[in-house]
Amino acid sequence: MLVWQICHIRSLPLLSSSCCCTDLFFRCAVLMFQREFALRLVAKPGDKLYCRLSINTQLLARVDHLMKVGKNNFRPPPKVESSVVRIEPKNPPPPINFQEWDGLVRITFVRKNKTLSAAFKSSAVQQLLEKNYRIHCSIHNIIIPEYFSIADKIQQILTSTGFSDKRARSMDIDDFIRLLHGFNAEGIHFS
Repeated sequence: MLVWQICHIRSLPLLSSSCCCTDLFFRCAVLMFQREFALRLVAKPGDKLYCRLSINTQLLARVDHLMKVGKNNFRPPPKVESSVVRIEPKNPPPPINFQEWDGLVRITFVRKNKTLSAAFKSSAVQQLLEKNYRIHCSIHNIIIPEYFSIADKIQQILTSTGFSDKRARSMDIDDFIRLLHGFNAEGIHFS
């Protein structure tokens, strides 16, 4: 495992950009990315570019947009604009099971403009969550009622947490933490 102990400055190719932003083994990095990717990293709830990458990176690190770099600053000029961002991992990292977190965020950002109620109505999502719920109940010796409905349980959790009509594009980290806790408290897990 590579651990950088100083501020690292580098321009990364696009393919390695996502990996770098989620595998944070440095104190501080100043990196140049394609402009759209950089803007996704720093996007806030409600922004057009706010996505799973934004919230996952911001959960684990403080990300700041430092400057734009025009394509005319390079020879030969590339076809895209660039931006420089500073990424500083949070130390200590938040006390969250990242697999659980990412499982929830992945489901909600598949269609970030849908309400969470609609996002969780997918049969594939319901099958996954029901399987995980049954495993949880089996491990903890919890009896599942004969007429159990995972769809009803999901809707009850979304309603009780107040997120049924919310959209992923407008939710911040604290909202997702509360939603994840609501699901986990009811025995529904995402990993």
